[in-house]
Amino acid sequence: MKKGLVLEGGGMRGLFSEGIIDVMQEEGIHVDGMMSVSAGALFGCNYKSHQVGRGLRYNIRFKDDPRYMGWGSFLRTGNFVNAEFAYHTMPMQLDVFDSATFEADPMEFHIVSTNIETGEPVYRKIDHVEDATLEWFRATSSMPIVSTPVEIEGMKLLDGGLVDCIPLKHFQEIGYDRNIVILTQPKGYQKKPNKMNLLFRLFHHKYPKIAECMKRRHEMYNAQLQYIDEQVQKGKVLAIYPDHPFDIGRIELNEPKLRAIYQHGREKGIALLNEIQSFLSNTF
Repeated sequence: MKKGLVLEGGGMRGLFSEGIIDVMQEEGIHVDGMMSVSAGALFGCNYKSHQVGRGLRYNIRFKDDPRYMGWGSFLRTGNFVNAEFAYHTMPMQLDVFDSATFEADPMEFHIVSTNIETGEPVYRKIDHVEDATLEWFRATSSMPIVSTPVEIEGMKLLDGGLVDCIPLKHFQEIGYDRNIVILTQPKGYQKKPNKMNLLFRLFHHKYPKIAECMKRRHEMYNAQLQYIDEQVQKGKVLAIYPDHPFDIGRIELNEPKLRAIYQHGREKGIALLNEIQSFLSNTF
């Protein structure tokens, strides 16, 4: 029985997930694999590289750096989050990602992106981290409108959350039977229809599949939440939610808010530590 960890995205809400997995890491809690999407991948990779607090650290360190993110970057490059600085310079030179530890750790690491020409998910297992594979991290977290498509292996890719916000089903399909799922919205949250469908159509007129994905995204997301509830009832999933909504945008640069989200995750991880250990040790 493979035991896994599934991380939702949600921009800086993902610091909640990082707080939990940092506690797990400190307590020596291991899983066989992780499936992550968007910000879940950006923060979750630090679990496999054994770098506690790294996601919080670099976001605070570079939050006011015009090379990192902002409308200046968007006007210059078409990317609100600067592609070269955020996904290459920073992890390879400034807050160095521990690629050797990532590769040596036996946990499998999977991410999902969206093929914007087909409207289908593209799942990828990442075994090592270098300049080329960092583009997969950029792809899974590149939001429509404020990002240019990431071209990899002949595909044009954007945020995986467009088609698979909480990729639990796929993880189960590839053999992960018992999973902890960390959400970044509180229990009971329901996504509403997107009010920017016309804007998405204008920006992605070459890629109509994206407009269709966004039109149906709330239905897909809410159905995934229902599926998670069903899996919890069957004892196959331990779902972890924040206790309250986070008063932030997807791209948040307010340091006290970032620290509060991360701290809430740590507190949640500590409070649920026994439950997490019991769930993972159970084999039925």
